[in-house]
Amino acid sequence: MLNQSRRTNRLPLPAFFVALLVLVALLPARAEIIDQVLVKVNGDIITKTDFEQRQVSVLRQRPELANAGADNVELRKAIAEITPELILSAVDELLIIQRGRELGYTLGDEQFAKILENIKKENKIENDEQFQAALKQEGLTMPDLRKSMERQMLISRVQETEVMGKIAVTEAEARAYYAKHDSQFTTPSQITLREILIEVPITDRGINAAQNDEARAKADGIRKRLLAGEPFPRLAADLSDAPSKANGGLIGPLSRTELAAPLQKMLAGMKVGDITEVINTPRGYQLLKLEARTEEKVKSFDDARNEISEKVADEKRRGELQKYLEKLRGQAIIQWKNDELKKAYEQALADRKARLADTPAQ
Repeated sequence: MLNQSRRTNRLPLPAFFVALLVLVALLPARAEIIDQVLVKVNGDIITKTDFEQRQVSVLRQRPELANAGADNVELRKAIAEITPELILSAVDELLIIQRGRELGYTLGDEQFAKILENIKKENKIENDEQFQAALKQEGLTMPDLRKSMERQMLISRVQETEVMGKIAVTEAEARAYYAKHDSQFTTPSQITLREILIEVPITDRGINAAQNDEARAKADGIRKRLLAGEPFPRLAADLSDAPSKANGGLIGPLSRTELAAPLQKMLAGMKVGDITEVINTPRGYQLLKLEARTEEKVKSFDDARNEISEKVADEKRRGELQKYLEKLRGQAIIQWKNDELKKAYEQALADRKARLADTPAQ
């Protein structure tokens, strides 16, 4: 598969055709022409075939539907779920592309050639014959590829100049974000441990007292050897019953919140290199060594400034992009040829506005 920016998982071929048949069946309009017009946006059209391709592209990313038949309830549910947002995105995309053309943006031959070279490098394609074969395998022609690349370029350029280019992040906004989201710039304290576990066999009758005493004595003996200077990793590898023995008993790094409260309290009073007393656990007897500890670190505002600016700008971009799209929609002539898709579009638009209204100011 040609890698043009992201990869998608394909449905097996039979299910792919089943999905197409289902999509055709579920769209309410029944005209017999191949490219039935679903909606006109300022004179440009979105056809039935165009929209079905979008639906199938999303369904390919749902492997659990790969073998779904035409009557599969989950497949029909998935189509119903994705359709509103897809048709809204399709119309929004077309509005941005139209604006890009109004601004005079085009994909020149030289720019397209550079894109082709990048695609070939990413996919390790050595010559034009291999490239043409790859296109054929994807069901694409060179004009198809160029059209797709030009659409992406137009969307990117319009967003950059009409939206991102007008966004600025003030010092006050950056500091307010930092104060409200300090956890994003905090690296929690972490510890690394080594363990040795001496298991006590448990039978239907419970724990055998003699075996329990034997395990405790073995753990006590190991602790004495450790305190005498024998390497913890070697004794763990030779004597431990825990899976970590394969790594010299190493566990972690672990954040403090991953540890039980009693263990947190125990480790808080230890120094790196200290070994615990023998600990009685449900599985037997355990010894722990504090191998390493890193303290909680909070990145200062100055150190995090660039990261903060990117986050604030991204949040503002999402809001400004929706305002920009709303302006384009208000100026557009949108003529629906399919009532069900019109309802889906209006539903998605209402849902998006509700989400934006519920998003708290940052």
